[in-house]
Amino acid sequence: MIVRIMGEGQLEVAESHLDRLNALDVRLSEALERGDEEAFRSVLRSLLAAVRESGSPLPAEALEPSELILPNEDATAEEVGRLLRDGGLIPG
Repeated sequence: MIVRIMGEGQLEVAESHLDRLNALDVRLSEALERGDEEAFRSVLRSLLAAVRESGSPLPAEALEPSELILPNEDATAEEVGRLLRDGGLIPG
C-alpha cells in the first residue's frame, strides 16, 4: 500500500505491517480523546517512525495515488483529530 506522510513524500508499505500501524493508530486516538498532548506527540512520532522503518520510499517524481495520508510530526492535535473523525488514520 502507498502511504503519504504530508510534507515528506510517499512510501510503499507491505500490508503485513498494518497490525502494528493499527495498534499505534488506536493509541493515537486514545491520546487525543484524553487530551493528552504528551502521549499524542509520542505516539504520532512512533507511528511515523514505524511507517518510515517498514516502508520503501518512492521516487519524488512518482505520482502514485496514496491509500493512506498521515500528518507530519508538526501536526497539531486539532488537525489530526479532523483526520481521525472517519475511523482513524489507518483503515482496519
